[in-house]
Amino acid sequence: MPQQPAQRHLPAGARPARRRRARPRREPRPRRRVHHRRGHARRRDVHAGDRGALEYSSATFATVADAVADVRDNLLAAAGIGAAHGIALTTGGIVPFAAADGIAWNPKPRVRVMREYFRDLGPDGGHADEVMGLILSAQTSLDYVSPADLMEKLRLLVRAAPVVAALFVNSPVAAGADTGALSRRMQYWRRFDPRRCGVLGVALDPGAGVDDLVDWAARLPMIYRCVNGSHVAAPRIPFRRAIEDGFGDGTYPTEADWELHLSQVWPHVRVRHTLETRLSDAPPWPWFGAGAALWSGLAYDPAARAAAGALLGDLTAADLDRAADDVAVKGLSASVGPHPAQELARELLRLARQGLSARVAAGLERPEAIALLEPLEDVCDTMHTFADRTLRAWSLGPSEFLRCFSVPA
Repeated sequence: MPQQPAQRHLPAGARPARRRRARPRREPRPRRRVHHRRGHARRRDVHAGDRGALEYSSATFATVADAVADVRDNLLAAAGIGAAHGIALTTGGIVPFAAADGIAWNPKPRVRVMREYFRDLGPDGGHADEVMGLILSAQTSLDYVSPADLMEKLRLLVRAAPVVAALFVNSPVAAGADTGALSRRMQYWRRFDPRRCGVLGVALDPGAGVDDLVDWAARLPMIYRCVNGSHVAAPRIPFRRAIEDGFGDGTYPTEADWELHLSQVWPHVRVRHTLETRLSDAPPWPWFGAGAALWSGLAYDPAARAAAGALLGDLTAADLDRAADDVAVKGLSASVGPHPAQELARELLRLARQGLSARVAAGLERPEAIALLEPLEDVCDTMHTFADRTLRAWSLGPSEFLRCFSVPA
């Protein structure tokens, strides 16, 4: 008998079903925790990526301050281990030293399958090697407690993403040269199968809900699936068609297939068991906790969230898409819809500080979390971005770049 699709929760409590529209199943269990990491995990996870990348996913914490302290302690320990072997652990939005043709690829089946998939896309997959092998980020994952809470937070995060990215631009150097952009990383993402990246416009549609998020993902094909413990290429058919007709080998999608499929979409904000903010470059080492503080202050305090939503409420998906291109080149000098990015960023920082302060007063956050916003407030006030600091260090040579932006051992 063919294997039948699993029946369990998907993003925000929805589930796939054969020959019927996916519908909410139950409200998810409340979780009031902040995740600051690369990727999605409930426990600490460290693994090596391509080109020597160290990918660290923190454990789940109740406060920003605790999450940042955990990441700091563990990255310092990793830097110490690396130093003993002559290896420096650097931070930023991109590996600036090598071009894509110099990447030492991890010999995993998944990597081979993905590279073949993106090569077959032509221009739409033109920067796949750079995205897979050179870029870096510091992502923050935020919880939701109901489908309504998910959608309210998601709309805010989607609209705020390019504004926040303007504060974090930090990948001006690629293949050893000044690219002329402040975030070459953001530009690379434009040619990494745009169907599954970019602005999650469906979240902004009036009346959109969980079903619409599921439908968006189900229209896309899987890139790879797991068969007998190994990743293999998936049929290039929409996931929804696989639910109806199977994969062509007598099997149908399972719960594990859906979970894996959701890891193969990369919009600015990704919805899985948490809301993952993905657009921004990683800041230099000393300030890596700034993103977690900003997003938490905006999303977790109801008053700050409502005010930020009202501030950005006129922005359309088309506005946000254009803004991503503009921010990659101009940073805070860009426009987001009809608004200067700097003005929106300044107000979001004020609201984030307000939100964090309210959480501290309520005993939900530690006071030191508020200070994590200060590097971003300085960037916004002076217009001197992390990318400007990187360019300055790089102009003095790679050794100066390493001295300035490596995690201290």
